[in-house]
Amino acid sequence: MNSRIVRHIFITTVCVILTIPTVYARKFNDKVLNRPYADNRTWHLGFSVGLHTQDVSFTSNGFVTEDGENWYIEQPAFQPGFCVNGLIDFRLNNYFNLRFNPGLYFGNRDIQMYDQTNGFKEHESLKSAYIVLPIDVKFSSVRYRNARPYVSAGVMPSIDVAKKRADIIRLKTYDTYLTVGLGCDFYLPYFKFIPELKFCFGLSDVLQRNRPDLTDDPTKLKFTQSIKKATSKMIVLTLYFE
Repeated sequence: MNSRIVRHIFITTVCVILTIPTVYARKFNDKVLNRPYADNRTWHLGFSVGLHTQDVSFTSNGFVTEDGENWYIEQPAFQPGFCVNGLIDFRLNNYFNLRFNPGLYFGNRDIQMYDQTNGFKEHESLKSAYIVLPIDVKFSSVRYRNARPYVSAGVMPSIDVAKKRADIIRLKTYDTYLTVGLGCDFYLPYFKFIPELKFCFGLSDVLQRNRPDLTDDPTKLKFTQSIKKATSKMIVLTLYFE
């Protein structure tokens, strides 16, 4: 699945999600406020489910092997992954909330390696299972009837607990992301339904350079030696129920 198809899926899904609460609100008279005191609570709990895509950007250093090979590594396509989170939300004032939503992200990255000199190709799938610990500050607008849009920003430490294999390219276990999100609270009669789109940008070089597992097959080390740095990114589409 290429990036264009993934982008179209995300856009279509967001549009469908945003229309569902609107139709529901019209059916039950949007002039009546659902859960009018929901935002006055000091704290509350919730949960979320969603989809995400994982990306990793490789920066080549121009390394050339003794055989004259010059390898270039990239992620040409994206695959959707699944995520599930809990939520603890603390009200700071009428417009700001502090949110902590630990969870699990399951995903996969398809990596392509090209020898620009001889045209050789290699392929690898990097599977991951992240424990994430996001902390966000949510800034909400004034509520309009049964809707309240917002933006958020925060940090998301992550730990990859997937079993390590003898991968040609190996990423580090720990990473930290800066996150920026946008969404909208829809007030339904019994709970709040909140679609959110979040962009996550990795802050560190996640390439694992120390590879004692390749001692018996040093020819595979040329791929790691060809990379200057690797940084992770994610796009996450989440549905909250609060």
